Amino acid sequence: MKLTIKSIMMSATASLMLFSSCSSTEPNTLTAEEAADGWVLLFDGKTMNGWRDYNDSVLTEPWHVVDGCIQAKGDGSDASGYIVSEKQYENFELSWDWKLFKGGNSGMLYHVVERPQFAVPYVTGPEYQLIDTPNFPEPLEDWQKLGVDYAMHLPDTTLMKVNPYGEWNNSKIIFDNGHVEHWLNGVKILEFEAWTDDWFDRKNSGKWAHAPEYGLAKKGVFCLQDHGYPASFRNIKVKELPRKSKEVSLFNGVDLKGWEKYGTELWYVKDGLLICESGPDKQYGYLATREYYNDFDLSVEFKQEADGNSGVFIRSFIEEDVKVNGWQVEVAPKGHDTGGIYESYGRGWLIQIPDEKESILKEGEWNTLRIKAVGDNVTTWLNGQEMVNFDDAKIGAGQGRIALQIHDGGGIKVLWRNLKVKTL
Repeated sequence: MKLTIKSIMMSATASLMLFSSCSSTEPNTLTAEEAADGWVLLFDGKTMNGWRDYNDSVLTEPWHVVDGCIQAKGDGSDASGYIVSEKQYENFELSWDWKLFKGGNSGMLYHVVERPQFAVPYVTGPEYQLIDTPNFPEPLEDWQKLGVDYAMHLPDTTLMKVNPYGEWNNSKIIFDNGHVEHWLNGVKILEFEAWTDDWFDRKNSGKWAHAPEYGLAKKGVFCLQDHGYPASFRNIKVKELPRKSKEVSLFNGVDLKGWEKYGTELWYVKDGLLICESGPDKQYGYLATREYYNDFDLSVEFKQEADGNSGVFIRSFIEEDVKVNGWQVEVAPKGHDTGGIYESYGRGWLIQIPDEKESILKEGEWNTLRIKAVGDNVTTWLNGQEMVNFDDAKIGAGQGRIALQIHDGGGIKVLWRNLKVKTL
């Protein structure tokens, strides 16, 4: 949980007495039935193998193994003390046992994205809150208490049976293609759907209003939090669930629902068309989907009026108010590599189209651009003809939004229609 409250002072002796033993009947093992059902342990009961610092490749944060438990020493803070799983997970059932010190505060986060631009994991990853609510030394809002989807959804407290601090509890998160459940000691206490209108209303009106990438990731690492209180974890196990494909129309022909605008350039709907046009500031502008699309097959029609310098960003995220970070499939006037791939930071052009393919673009007419992104591979087609087929590990590791761009300089106007995507 992210609180500004100063951690309570605790003696080392009291901490040692409470957490000196984590023993139970064969903890950190799977039954034959669990193994056959696809469950995997994320903690071997002996080492910190499989865990590392957030945004790092090594483990240096204040965590260790004591008597078959992962223990947070209680030296962390809001800005530090986070460890993450080696592997990313998309759809899953995650179960773990936990035990807190009196007044303790911790959490389990998921779909956490690691990038240098994100200093802490909670600006991307949702959190199952773990806290000793009755003994916490300061008042708590309902959205900060045990079992909540932190700052988003509240559990049914009438169903919650909680063992007191110093005793073990079991929690479980199910994330199944946007359907989310929180369980506590064998009882489902919370259920909601991610990425619905209600979900976005909650995100944009509360704590996460200024965290544009919060909760959008379709996959990410698990994260344990040392928030200045000793905490113990064991029997951490996960079962992966399959991804379900779907087909989505990104533009309804009426308004910009499902999109978010960044910058002062003009985005509007007229006569059933989505139109981007340079504004008086003549700066970069973006219209980004509010959801992430990672592996997909996208088709869109565009017509360039005036200067047609634009583009379609893929697996992108909002780094600043008017800065999209990701990879751009170029949409530009003839002679400027429409269908090529440009990286908006670092490497610039990754692949340009062959000169002989420049004539495929129909200036002043409707064109069909298709983009297929699967893992490391991105393939583009313009008017039915393949433009590039490119493999890149950095693109493969990325995830994020689809975004339309207006280039800076002014004088740009591009019309869009029939934006359709199939997730893969």
